[in-house]
This record gives sequence, structure tokens and C-alpha cells, in this order.
Amino acid sequence: MFRVSDKPVRSKWRIWLRRALVLAGAMALLVALAVLFWLRGALYNRFVRFPREEAAWRHFETLRQPVHVDISPWREYRGILHSHSLYSHDCEVPFEEILRALQAARLDFICMSDHPAAGAADFGRQWRGLHRDKLFIPGFEMKEGMMPFGVAAGIVLSNQTDSATLARQVIENGGVLFYAHSEEPREWERQELTGMEIYNIHTDLKRTKNGFQKLLPDVLLSLKSYPDHIYRQLFRRPTDLLERWDGLNRSRHITGIAGNDCHQNVGLRGFYTDRGSIHIEDTSPSPIKDLKLNWFTRWVGRLLFGPLEPGRRLFAVQLDPYARSARFVNTHVLAAELTEPAVLEALRAGRVFIGFDMIADSSGFCWFAGGSADRTMMGETGTFTANTLLRAASPLPCRFTILKDGQQVFQQEGRTVEWHPGGPGKYRVEAELKVLGEWVPWVYANPLELR
Repeated sequence: MFRVSDKPVRSKWRIWLRRALVLAGAMALLVALAVLFWLRGALYNRFVRFPREEAAWRHFETLRQPVHVDISPWREYRGILHSHSLYSHDCEVPFEEILRALQAARLDFICMSDHPAAGAADFGRQWRGLHRDKLFIPGFEMKEGMMPFGVAAGIVLSNQTDSATLARQVIENGGVLFYAHSEEPREWERQELTGMEIYNIHTDLKRTKNGFQKLLPDVLLSLKSYPDHIYRQLFRRPTDLLERWDGLNRSRHITGIAGNDCHQNVGLRGFYTDRGSIHIEDTSPSPIKDLKLNWFTRWVGRLLFGPLEPGRRLFAVQLDPYARSARFVNTHVLAAELTEPAVLEALRAGRVFIGFDMIADSSGFCWFAGGSADRTMMGETGTFTANTLLRAASPLPCRFTILKDGQQVFQQEGRTVEWHPGGPGKYRVEAELKVLGEWVPWVYANPLELR
């Protein structure tokens, strides 16, 4: 009996199977190449740049030397300004946790800046005074960027009050008035204004297109090993803010501060719900998505996260824990003591410098004119003579840049600099550290005035 062979059919199946495998392999290779291309910068950072940067930061610790300058009657205190708590709608950090963050970051004081609740800034609501040797000063971030600190307890300011009246109320009730987010339009001629942020990390995040998305590859590869270095990538030189600050200081006194803008709200977390879904939210907190699960995705969920029990947190990723934001940049003040009146007086006077202390501790940095007998500290006013000497001292070797009325007039590398100014004016100094062959901003000191 004649029988048709099934070999041609089998051969065709083998050919199609081989083609399918080749196609699947090619697609897998393309996907792998696409992922590697997306991660190319993050891979370089994880295995080359971040380790070298970490080594450079650690090396600064070995170079540190004390600065032998008598700053009496002042003492230096390091703190942060523009910081939020659970009383802000976009933050959920309680004051007990903020205290732990201050201890971890080795800070002395914090000036709060919560968003008003229902339009009211209640200066009796936040922590105030010393808590385990850490000074808490109440404050709020209000309309048009107005950021008052230290208004008297029991005073409640309304965010609906017109700006001119609100500014007067701040000063009349013992507070100081700063502008937050100085990149935004502000009423710069306001006479009650004490100072402005010359740096704010949130400004950098806003100015970085798709900021968090840009950091995502680094978050995936380096968050556990190099979290500070990921955060540091947001930094941009605040050139325009410094120019505005210098311009204002030509005709009046404006104290420059750093805004840490601590929120602890740049992160994601997921919970399993009693609806059988995974609820994903950011850490503002604000909901992002509910992922409904089927039999397969539920199996994958158990494989990744373990038991799926209602209310159980499955994952949490936080880019900006409070202590990290607090260490990123610090505002150093020269005050008589660690009390609210003394710190506010230092802020008014401008005996202030800001240091990017995540890179290296800038404590001990000094900027003044003259000697021990006729010394004029930053923020103060002295007399110009032919013998006047401007002096800066640093705990680390750095590059000093002296500016007069906003214009660079002298530059020198070392641990100290001494320079005879050419005439009256307002003089400030910047210091940069050399990190991986690049000069990186480290200190911005407030100006002193010579008349």
C-alpha cells in the first residue's frame, strides 16, 4: 500500500521552529542592547564616576585642618532653612523624625517653612526652642515666596492678607522675612526683606528637564551603594541667583541663605490592598496607580514581594530622606549663642555662609577684613583704609574667588588668602574644591562692607 511520507511536514516544522528561535533571540538581543543603551550613563556612574567621586570626598576628610582664627564674641552654628514637616500638605515627616535627622546630620538648628494649613500660618503649632540640644525655629512658606521665620508664639498670619501688610506683620511680631525660590518673580524692593535663597535644591530639580526620570537609571543601579552621589547630580551653579543677590546688595543689605527644601517626598511605595490590587503612591503622599492583578501577575507579585496580605507594604524607594536633604547644603551662622534671638540676629546681620557639606564639611571657614583688633566679619561694615586687608581661611585647600560688588577681583588657591582691596565696596568670597579635576562650588560667604 502506498503511504505519503510525513518527513516534509516535519522538516517544515523544524524550519519554522528554527526561524522562531532565531527571531526570539534577535529580539532578546535588541531588547538587551536597548536596555544597555538606556543604562550606559548609569553603568559608567556606578562603576567609574561614583567610586572615584566617593574616594575624592573621603580624601577631603584626611586633608582637613583646624582654622586658627578667633571669631569671638561669636560662635559658629550649622543648620538648615526651608524645611517642611507633617504640617505641610506635601510632607508627612513628624518632628521626632526631623530631630533624628538633625542628629544624624550633626546640625545645630533648623528653621521650618511649612505650608500654611487652610491659609493660616500658626506660629504656635510647630516645635520651638531646644529639643535635645537642637534648636527649632518656627517658620512658613507663604504667598509670593515670602518665608518668615521666628514670628512670636501665638501669632497666626493669614495667607489671604495683602503682601505689603503681611510683610509688616512679620517684622512687627519679631520675625525675619526671606524670599524662597528666588528664581521666581518677587517684589525685590520690599523694605521688610531680610534676605533670599541664593541656592535651593528644588530649583535645580525644576530646572532639570524630566529630573526624576533622568535619575531613574542611576536609582536602579546605585541607590543602595551611592545614594548621595545620585542626589548630588541635581546640582547646578546658581549663577543667576548670585547675580540677582549681588545686584540687590549694591544698594541695600540682603542676607543670602541656602534652602534645603526638605520634604522627604521624592520616592515611591506600594501596598497590597483588600481589593486584590497593588496601590502605588509617591511619598508626598499622592496616589499614582492601582494595579489590578490576575492569576499570573499575582503569582509574579508573590515571587517578588512574598506574601500578599492586605495593608502590607511591598516596596519603598526614597531618594530624599530628610537626613540626606539636610546634609546636602548647610547654612552656617556666627551667633552669640544657640538661641532663637541670637540665630535670627545673625541672619539679619548676614554673619552667614553656606557650604555644600555633603561634599566636605565647611565648618571653620572664615571671611573677614582686618586683624583681631579691628576685625570686620562677613555681614558687618568697616572702614576702608590703605592698610585694609581682606582675609579668608579654610579647613581644606580650595580656590578662593573674591568679588567686589559682584565682580571678580582676585583669585588664589590655598588654605588662606590675604588681599588688599582697592577701595570701598561690598566684598564677598566664594570657595571651590577640586573634585575629579573640576572646580566645584563649595562655600558662598555673605559680603562685608568697607566704607
